Amino acid sequence: MVTGMEDAPAPSGAQWTISYQDQQAVLVEIGGGVRRWRVGGVDLLDGYRAGELCPGGAGQVLAPWPNRIRDGRYSFAGVAHQLPLTEPDRHTAMHGLVRWLPWRLVDTSGSSVTCQCTLPAQPGYPWSLSLRTVWSLSSAGLAATHHVTNLAGTSAPFGLAVHPYLRPPDTPVADLRLAVPARSRLLTDTRMLPIGAAKTDGTDWDFTTPRSIGEAVLDTTFGTLTPDRDGGSTVTLTTPDGAALSVWADSNFHYWQVFTGDTLPGDRRRRAVAVEPMTCPPDAFRSGRDVVTLEPGATWHATWRLSLAR
Repeated sequence: MVTGMEDAPAPSGAQWTISYQDQQAVLVEIGGGVRRWRVGGVDLLDGYRAGELCPGGAGQVLAPWPNRIRDGRYSFAGVAHQLPLTEPDRHTAMHGLVRWLPWRLVDTSGSSVTCQCTLPAQPGYPWSLSLRTVWSLSSAGLAATHHVTNLAGTSAPFGLAVHPYLRPPDTPVADLRLAVPARSRLLTDTRMLPIGAAKTDGTDWDFTTPRSIGEAVLDTTFGTLTPDRDGGSTVTLTTPDGAALSVWADSNFHYWQVFTGDTLPGDRRRRAVAVEPMTCPPDAFRSGRDVVTLEPGATWHATWRLSLAR
């Protein structure tokens, strides 16, 4: 007879909390992403509860490709591959293969966590990768540095993105001012797959000068970035009272996806803005555009950071 039952584990697995001054972040075992980032006791990400399944990709690491691959089909080095269709309604393979894998804790201190997972070779992606992320808090904010090593004996295609939803407190999405240092955007079909590109200058998609989002519906890939002095680029959301929440990404990230959450269910709809640095655009495994080729044994790394200016 069953007399008792252990508490069920959190859907996101183990929870790793780090702190620095008035900041706190919670990283998770399943997917190796960020569930919470707080400054001064205020949540600045639209995350999720420990007992909740991660919704809408919130805070997840997207690898070995971001966004979508048309029909899950691509060729690399003359060999055709077929991935599982993880977005059946649009017949695409979406957001990579590590979102639901367990990551193990490698190292931790009061203000940083290092976690790692091994992506096994499998049908559709026959290369094994080792992925390691160092999450750290400092006076500059919450940073993540990703290290990815090709464990296979042949070259592997690779791309990476992250999926934080920024939620400045007490400010509707329509009232946020958005700044994106991009001079072009991708045009997409009804499956949200790229069919071309257009300049943003002087159009409704021109956010090079900060302006209110208003009623704009965005699920848009921005490119042709104007770099910061350090070679990276920054997307910023500013509240009417002047608080600026930004995402900076180094020069390995060539695109930004900005999503105003209009298709999310329930009360998550349009209450935050996903600001996603991407190394390559949607459908990159088919187009080849900005795909990283990881040679056997080679390690790639890149860094991005969340910051708040008050």
